[in-house]
Order: sequence, then C-alpha cells, then structure tokens
Amino acid sequence: MHRTRIKICGITRAQDAHAAVASGADALGFVFYPKSPRYVSPAQFAPLAASLPPYVSAVALFVNAGVDEVRAVVEAGPVALLQFHGDETVDACARIADAVKRPFVHAYRVKPDTTPRELLECELAYRAASPWFSGLLLDTYVDAYGGAGKVFDWSLIPKELAPRVVLSGGLSVQNATSAVVRVRPWAVDISSGVEAARGIKDARRIADFIAAVRAADATIESEQTHERSTRSSPGSEPGSTR
Repeated sequence: MHRTRIKICGITRAQDAHAAVASGADALGFVFYPKSPRYVSPAQFAPLAASLPPYVSAVALFVNAGVDEVRAVVEAGPVALLQFHGDETVDACARIADAVKRPFVHAYRVKPDTTPRELLECELAYRAASPWFSGLLLDTYVDAYGGAGKVFDWSLIPKELAPRVVLSGGLSVQNATSAVVRVRPWAVDISSGVEAARGIKDARRIADFIAAVRAADATIESEQTHERSTRSSPGSEPGSTR
C-alpha cells in the first residue's frame, strides 16, 4: 500500500513538534526566513531537531539564502533535507546542496497560466543539474514568499509527474482527502492549515489532517485492489462475453 508522506511545516515550538510526531508526521519543516512569522534561528532549531525520533526528518526551508546561512543551520542540527522556497536559480540550488552535502527540493509556485510542460521541463532541469535534487514542491503563486493558504489548479500537474511531487498550497483538513485521491502525490506539505495562529500549531488539526491523508491512502488502495481484481477475474479479458 502506498503511504503518502506528510510534512508539517513552520514548527516553532517543542509542543508542536511533539504533536506532529505523535500524530504520525514523516517530516517537520523549520523556516529560516527572518521575515516569516514562523522563523526560527539556528539556536532555536537545534533543540527542536535534536528531539526528533528516528525516521522523522527535519527539513530546513530557506528563501534566497547564501551558502554560509545554510551551512550554519546544517551545523546546528540534524537537517535531512533542504527546501529552497525563493528565486534561487537551478545552479544556486545545486551549488549550495553540494557545499553542505544535503539533498534538496525546490518550490515551484504554480500560476494560473503554468503549463504541464513547464513543470516537466523544470524538474528535468533540476535533475540534470544536481544529484542532490529530490523533487519539486508545488505551491500556489502569490506575490510574496511562503505559502498563502491558497489552492492552485491541480489539473495542471502532469500525471507522470504527480507521483514524484510534494503537494502544497492551501491544503486543509477539509480538502486533504480529495487532494491526495485526485493528485496522488508522493507527499503533502501543510503549515497554515493546521495552525491556531501564525506560527502556533493546533494539535487537533494536525491529527485530523493526517487522518484525512490516511483516509485518502485507504481509498486509493481500495480502488487499486478493485482494479486488480477486475483484471484477474474470469471473463475480464478483452473479447470476453461476460
């Protein structure tokens, strides 16, 4: 059974980290963009990351940061993955990732006129540029850095790309199940959709969001089981009179 990976982003407090872990999150995101209300310094990050159990990853989010800034965070705590969320070029992402020896994802902010071909070409360019590239995170375009809690048109995501992307942008407890069933991404990423206030998570919303994603996984598995059963049942072959 495919299990959609879940990242809870914008963690600023130990109790929020513990709530996300207890509910089954696969990764926690920490924002190192000083203008964000969810900003944490390397010193604040260190004890939060150190408290994570095995197989729960710390993801460090940067916006147009230099290599020294990224290196300071990597040295402060156990960073498993970098997330570049600004206007970084392909070469800049590749250079920084190689300097600190960490894999990375890059956020692609999807506009209403973005085409499926543009998404595929972007992924191809990153894969060609760096062995550290892990995938694209698809977010909604707004005239600012960071998420705005808005959903983009999921139909723009090519079906061949969907199983490799991280889906973000306006996800919530209410739309998580339909989003995962429709897109079938590798992972989902949520921040404001599970908050009581900016930078302050709500443990109940985190648990409900993760439950909604797991409900989607169960729906997908049920559909796939039905399809396999139909293909293997007698009389289901082409030309059957059943």
